[in-house]
Amino acid sequence: MLKRDDMLHALDELLAPGSYRDYCPNGLQVEGREQIRRVVTGVTACQALLDAAVIEEADAVLVHHGYFWKNEDARVRGMKKQRLQTLLRHDLNLFAYHLPLDCHPRLGNNAELGRRLGLSVTGPLGDDGIGLVGRLPEPMTALEFARLVEDVVGREALHIGETEDEIETIAWCTGAAQGFIEQAQAQGVDAYLSGEISEPTVHFARETGIHYFAAGHHATERYGVQAVGQWLADTFGIEHVFIDIDNPV
Repeated sequence: MLKRDDMLHALDELLAPGSYRDYCPNGLQVEGREQIRRVVTGVTACQALLDAAVIEEADAVLVHHGYFWKNEDARVRGMKKQRLQTLLRHDLNLFAYHLPLDCHPRLGNNAELGRRLGLSVTGPLGDDGIGLVGRLPEPMTALEFARLVEDVVGREALHIGETEDEIETIAWCTGAAQGFIEQAQAQGVDAYLSGEISEPTVHFARETGIHYFAAGHHATERYGVQAVGQWLADTFGIEHVFIDIDNPV
């Protein structure tokens, strides 16, 4: 078993949340039992994930999207009340790491997605370094890359650009990172990939000539939390179960 405070210390040391100006508190968001034998990981601490964690007899839940976001309603009612009630009733710990889980150079969402796509990292995307820049092992058409993305994340990627164009250099940032396309284009890459897409992103891609791939917020952010959960299991000998609550966005 692993003590709750020792797990928090290990995660904070690994993910360095103090290095980021984030939109939510990172770390232990809801305190539960002291001893942790099994941790469930998932993308978002939604009710379905909490219910599944209870069925799995988990002691802790580790997610990318937790609670207590800046500017959200602080009142505990409705959906928020139900979620917190589930955690407290079952003495479940909730750990959440947002930007630190995106950015870890080895276990983060961006690093894991790049590895699964076979991309070699050549540098950071922009000054904040949240995203990454890299290249494919060899050039391929935009259509071939779209099919590669679909094979990896399990959903069709929305592509803006000519399908037969050849691409090799790519910038990427998981989740709601469509706004970073301008930084990607400024760095001269052939293509940019993120999770979400917005209406202005389409026009920017068309008018600047950069290829754009949107592969889903949830779909692109499933990998970092799995990697960190497995790191906990390998390092401390606890059990780890990843539960994917499907989300089409």
